[in-house]
Amino acid sequence: MKSEEFEELLAAICNQLTDEARDTPFIKANEFEERVRKVAEQLGSKILPDIDFTPHPQAFPDIDLGDFGIEVKFTKNDSWRSVANSVQETNRIESVKHVYLVFGKMGGEPEVRWGKYEQCVMHVRTSHVPRFEVEIGAKESLFDRMGIQYDEFRISDIHKKMEYVRLYARGRLKKGERLWWLEDSDGQDHTLPIQARLYTKLEAAEKKKLRAEAVLLCPQIVKTGRSRDKYDDVVLYLLTYHGVLCHQARDLFSAGSVANPKNDNKGGIYIQRAIELLEDDILVAAQQMDGALFKEYWGKDVEPRNRIKEWLQIADSHARDWTPSEVLFLGKS
Repeated sequence: MKSEEFEELLAAICNQLTDEARDTPFIKANEFEERVRKVAEQLGSKILPDIDFTPHPQAFPDIDLGDFGIEVKFTKNDSWRSVANSVQETNRIESVKHVYLVFGKMGGEPEVRWGKYEQCVMHVRTSHVPRFEVEIGAKESLFDRMGIQYDEFRISDIHKKMEYVRLYARGRLKKGERLWWLEDSDGQDHTLPIQARLYTKLEAAEKKKLRAEAVLLCPQIVKTGRSRDKYDDVVLYLLTYHGVLCHQARDLFSAGSVANPKNDNKGGIYIQRAIELLEDDILVAAQQMDGALFKEYWGKDVEPRNRIKEWLQIADSHARDWTPSEVLFLGKS
């Protein structure tokens, strides 16, 4: 069967389902998918293989028709957009070479349309498991934006896929936004804790470790106290990478309890004193933290042995009333 013949069949299926939906709108997604199977069986009996009415619930696409397949989407909204399968396509039916989308829209005036799957994928939602979003009539496909053909993307390993997805996601970030997920360079997955935690409720050792990591990734914290955004990345890092909410970020470094725990009244620059107390922990973090984080926060990865030196250079460019490289990590970097 040629693509043109299958597409003619899809058009007939969608026309019949549209008539049925306008007479009595479909209520449930599984009801609609079952009806797509039935109508496909009826109209395509002469050209289609036998249709499996009890497929694996996670199979992609939903309906296996030999070389061709149908992924079914359904919404009660007046929209042609929907969340689709994960970018991993773990349960892909490999025998299917050409995937098409059949979309039932029950909001507004009910209608059913079809489209080529790869042309309908127009976004990837970077949630806990990055998932495609599809839209019938999308102006530009996601794969055109990423500069790769769908068939090449789908057979790539997950690390290659995530390179494309992360580059795409970065291009959509607004000022002050960060990706909440990063792939680890050693191939281990990072998992965001499912429970949100308050920084104030953490044990002292974990607080110290997180402060050290935040200092290392965010050298701009050495800016003057009048800088309004110097702690933004610190808050985003704790939240997006550790699931920790800190609503008083300034207190992480400038409060007396962290900069002057002995209450010795020696004065000085509190942020400098806070960092001095964390130097050993920052050195450990510099050796252990994933290179992808430095690429995300510094714009480039840096070898662990050079991270403190690089940090000092960046910090010097931000500081105004003091020079971090003259007082911090002396003899340690």
